Amino acid sequence: MNFKGKKILITGAASGIGNACATAFAEAGGTVILTDINEAAGEAAAKALPGAYFMKLDVTSREDCNALAERVEKELGGLDILVNAAGWDIIEPFMQNTPEYWDKIMAINFMGPVQLTRAMLPMLMAAPDGARIVNIASDAGRVGSYGESVYAGAKGGIIAFTKSIAREVVRKGVLVNCVCPGPTDTPLFASQSDKMREALTNAIPLKRVAKPSEVADGVLYFASGRATFVTGQVLSVSGGLTMVD
Repeated sequence: MNFKGKKILITGAASGIGNACATAFAEAGGTVILTDINEAAGEAAAKALPGAYFMKLDVTSREDCNALAERVEKELGGLDILVNAAGWDIIEPFMQNTPEYWDKIMAINFMGPVQLTRAMLPMLMAAPDGARIVNIASDAGRVGSYGESVYAGAKGGIIAFTKSIAREVVRKGVLVNCVCPGPTDTPLFASQSDKMREALTNAIPLKRVAKPSEVADGVLYFASGRATFVTGQVLSVSGGLTMVD
């Protein structure tokens, strides 16, 4: 896949799936804008990639999202691809959740992509050769997940948002799709207990979790010239975990 001449903005790009996407797009020739709330890690990640930029972003802040859109338009002259990859979760039973936990889950995993998509859409709709939005949801949003009820709800909302916004912008030349990872080897997965990581791994038919680069492969497909007749779709990258659901 060749993304030469394409400007790609990725949230949560300092680590995990977002960083794997940034790396893959950069290796394919794209001009990559890495965004993250972690400025030090984001700067380091951008320096490791050819021609990449880092722009600090708190996806929970509408003001940040709008300011970032203005900066991208001023400094780069537009945008071709938006990847909403930033996410956050803690696995715990629903009855142990606090309202503050709910608010943070929804702000990062649902309203973050909504706010940033709204801010970036004018540039995307103006892209001369059409544009792409790829949202990272989760298979928890497709089938549910023990200890992740509100997170699953947020990610299910992203799936529905993807399908709905795809209908609204398709005639503006913007294709919108969604990748749903299963358990993936990210810092978030590493933060779980040994027992939880083992249980998740054993539940996967392939008997391992995904590499972030394997999720990035799905993102690049949706963003590429090989998916010019694909919009409003959901791709599970879960090693067969949810193949029957």
